[in-house]
Amino acid sequence: MFFSGDTDGAVSTWGTRQWIEALNWDVKENYRPWKSADQVDGYVIRYDGLDFYTIHGVGHMAPQWKREPMTKMITAYVHHEPI
Repeated sequence: MFFSGDTDGAVSTWGTRQWIEALNWDVKENYRPWKSADQVDGYVIRYDGLDFYTIHGVGHMAPQWKREPMTKMITAYVHHEPI
């Protein structure tokens, strides 16, 4: 799993996506939103070997500023549950 806050100025989501796409791994699940409480918390794309999540509205301090969505994302990933 790799995650990135979508407002991070130091490690941009765009740059991370470019790096991951350059790996040319097969896409298992296309880019789509993930939600909680009917709000978009970010987006996810699943490759063969890597899941990439974005966290909406935060930078690299996502675990501090978006605790509930981050906990949901990590818990779902660890337990192989849909998000």
